[in-house]
Amino acid sequence: MPETGNDTWDYTLYIPNDVRAVTVCRRTLRLVLTLHGLIGLVDRAELLAAELVSNAVRHTKGPAALRVRRSREGVVWIGAWDTDPEPPDPPCSLERVAQAESEEGRGLGLVVACADVWGWQPAARFGDRGKYVWCELAAA
Repeated sequence: MPETGNDTWDYTLYIPNDVRAVTVCRRTLRLVLTLHGLIGLVDRAELLAAELVSNAVRHTKGPAALRVRRSREGVVWIGAWDTDPEPPDPPCSLERVAQAESEEGRGLGLVVACADVWGWQPAARFGDRGKYVWCELAAA
């Protein structure tokens, strides 16, 4: 059933520090967006979520979480929480992403290239200090 203009929702998936959790997050996100009639966003949203969650799992030692929500304005917000309160490294340019032979260091560059907006903010979960790295996609 397609979304109406005022439908809002918010899902959070808590995950262990395990690289297999990236696949679980991607598949869960695909299901959520499909069930809300936002199939046109699925491929781009999966790529973004995989990059955000992969960074959260690779660069921290604690649990993590994927959060996805839709605003009244139709914006889909995707965020990955992790236990490291330090800001993420600055994203590399799109040119560096395209030229990089290694997969290391490309994640936020892809997020910058594919998301409408991105950012990060300090946040806490389970009593652990950490951060959310997030991005937005217009659902229109």
